[in-house]
Amino acid sequence: MNRTGQLLSFVRVPTRVEEGPDTVIKRLLKLGHDALAASGHSQTDIAAVGIGCGGPLNPVTGRVQGPPGLPNWDDVPIVELVTGAYDRPAFLENDGTAAVLGEYRFGPWHGVRHMLYLTVSTGVGGGLVLDGRVHRGAAGNGGEFGHVIIDWHGRVCGCGQRGCIEAYASGTSIARRAVEALATGSASSMRDVAVVTAETVSAHAAQGDRLARQIWDETTAALGRAIAVMINVVEPQLVVLGGGVTRAGDALLVPVRRAALAQAMRPAGAAARLELASHGETVGVVGAAASALLHLEEGTHS
Repeated sequence: MNRTGQLLSFVRVPTRVEEGPDTVIKRLLKLGHDALAASGHSQTDIAAVGIGCGGPLNPVTGRVQGPPGLPNWDDVPIVELVTGAYDRPAFLENDGTAAVLGEYRFGPWHGVRHMLYLTVSTGVGGGLVLDGRVHRGAAGNGGEFGHVIIDWHGRVCGCGQRGCIEAYASGTSIARRAVEALATGSASSMRDVAVVTAETVSAHAAQGDRLARQIWDETTAALGRAIAVMINVVEPQLVVLGGGVTRAGDALLVPVRRAALAQAMRPAGAAARLELASHGETVGVVGAAASALLHLEEGTHS
């Protein structure tokens, strides 16, 4: 990405986390070189490398510290590895924080000073801009909105707690709940699908499948309730939803918006609006690059 937010290339491959951090990191480093080749630029053209990753992590030391979605990534010095591979400054950011930076800086949200971003994907994460400044928190992991608890007796989350919104609204959870329901013998057109995903559930819900509709409605209700809590705490002008599950479009946005604004305290709900991310599936890389730009402008170094 260049300094004006224009994507010069976008490449991706499956992560295959089961192969372990060493193999995955080699794949990521090659992917960076592939992105450079696709953009028509060389390594000497790079000003910096931004890295967006799910937490927990330490953006100061540049280490990834065992995110639930990355088994065995315990204290991985990702910034050191990337800096060595490209001979350029590298910066690590929580992926939700990076995404809110990308939307805030390069999205069409003119005049917004208070923005909450929520990514609904394999997991659920987020980021905050308050009064025009990104909020990272005391340890650099502020914005773990996926672990807002909506039912303390509820489903076990990957973090080990019960009732987190990630245990209900993430793509992984949506698919898991559908598979669990099918295993009980519930009738559904999803039974003919070899691998059930969140996209399967949203598509079959739209086609009128009763079980898929029940799971989808539970998902949007849970997400709306969690966002109402976040709105009450933060009182943002704008809540932006991104991540793979948002490919469902209005089927997700409309019921979540309705539930969140109806349940938020009146002044906070009246001040907020909910929209889908303007960068779609590229919001993660735009955000990582925006984070690197911010570090360069602030004169911080990895």
